[in-house]
Amino acid sequence: MSSQLRDAPIGLRCVISAGNKCFPRLRLNRNVWFKGATLLLTFMAYTCYHMNRKPISVFKNVINRNCSNLVPPPGQDIDPTDETWCDWAPFDHTGSDALLGGLDSSFLFAYAIAMFMSGFVAERVNLRYFLSFGMIFSGIASYFFGLARVLNIHDYSYFVVVQVFGGIVQTTGWPGVVTVVGNWFGKSKRGFIFGVWNSHTSLGNILGTRLASQYVEHDWGLSFIVPGLVMAICGLIIFLFLAPHPSNVGCGRPTHVRDANESGSVNAPRRIRSEVSPPSEADTIDTNSSSIDDPDLNEDDSPESSRLLQPDGSSLSGDQPHQAIGFMEALQIPGVIEFSMSLFFSKLVSYTFLYWLPKYIQNSTGLSPKNSADFSILFDLGGIIGGILAGVLSDYSGMSATTCSGMFVLTVPMLFVYQAYGTENTGTNVLLLMLVGLLVNGPYALITTAISAELGTHHSLEGNSRALATVTAIIDGTGSIGAAVGPFIAGFVAPYGWNNVFYILMAANIMALLFLCRIVVAECRRFLRTRRGTWTA
Repeated sequence: MSSQLRDAPIGLRCVISAGNKCFPRLRLNRNVWFKGATLLLTFMAYTCYHMNRKPISVFKNVINRNCSNLVPPPGQDIDPTDETWCDWAPFDHTGSDALLGGLDSSFLFAYAIAMFMSGFVAERVNLRYFLSFGMIFSGIASYFFGLARVLNIHDYSYFVVVQVFGGIVQTTGWPGVVTVVGNWFGKSKRGFIFGVWNSHTSLGNILGTRLASQYVEHDWGLSFIVPGLVMAICGLIIFLFLAPHPSNVGCGRPTHVRDANESGSVNAPRRIRSEVSPPSEADTIDTNSSSIDDPDLNEDDSPESSRLLQPDGSSLSGDQPHQAIGFMEALQIPGVIEFSMSLFFSKLVSYTFLYWLPKYIQNSTGLSPKNSADFSILFDLGGIIGGILAGVLSDYSGMSATTCSGMFVLTVPMLFVYQAYGTENTGTNVLLLMLVGLLVNGPYALITTAISAELGTHHSLEGNSRALATVTAIIDGTGSIGAAVGPFIAGFVAPYGWNNVFYILMAANIMALLFLCRIVVAECRRFLRTRRGTWTA
């Protein structure tokens, strides 16, 4: 077995071996096949991460409510005069919103703080292990939250500890999946690819909502246990099949080096030296070969193929390996600070909706907990469209900051309109909620994916692509602090009127816009210079 493929996952080797035996004459383009598998596996992985974050927003609707008009589950001996049988201490009094906000913040502050360290670790370990074990432990955290229902646990500190543990292990997700995708894909159409791929966030929210709502009214513990088990199983699949770097399976890697005279936006369309090693006869899976790691398959006509990286960053050709950069070095990359602070406020808005939207819909419309949870899915459906739209606009214009800023500008009046008129009738609610999801999640998705990957492979790094996980962790970690602040504030402000919560969200969007102003001006100047050059020519 070739030393170049010694880290190839065993499940993937078994699939190729089975394919060789069953289809001996079939030849496939190796790069295309493995890229597709990587997108699918990382999509599945982060869908599970968000699926496990969502049940708590559904849980909020059932632990403090009037139980007199509800039907007890079969087999339970309930006093008909008891109006608290469906509540769950310590969330069974008027201050429960603050306690629930505290649970959100326990998870999100732990997530935000641990995220900075997670990126540092991700740059230095095998990402397959990093992701798979992170998913298994995240599933365990969700399982333990639901176990409180089974074991009749009412100690608030228990829920806080489980949330803190869950927040820490969930940080394995984002730096891991973004770095893996960044390892496999170059810069061409990155906004569109990441926009489609990033729909895993909204899809995970939708699946988490649907799973939780199926159990929440008769056994809320299963709303956490079932998603936790699903995530642990998917973690095992990642362990068996994910190849985190092209070199693990003998493929040529995309280059992230740009020309020295490039300038402008972090996501501007620029001439790239070499996108991906061009496919050759060696870039096909020859089913006549005896195994995936046939030495003949590792040859490539491209100069880049002679400089494949091992998982530890060393060069197969003997070149000097790139070293993972430090925290302060990553902060010096142009645009990292601005986009980090913009994401702080953007994620504040997005996660306030993530954790409190079902509660707001129930309070404003009178729908049941299950129906209000299902209705909140519309926000995530709009988010899928928004992420793809933002990616396409960014690719087409080469002006990623301007794309985000345009959506921020439109979000402020849309939040006002939704708060004022969104609950008047079902049709209006559907339309406005999807538009809000589109505008809120569009820039959030673009910053955390395509822009983070662009900054992590910035030309100032002189070809060192090992900054990707660190930069991603800095940007998403800063955003996650905002994600922790938003739900916490909402828990305290909501009892004084939901309109006050919306005013805070509008102000946060304005701040997100202001932090991008300098980059927007630079993008507009570059665009005008380009247009003047075109007219002159």
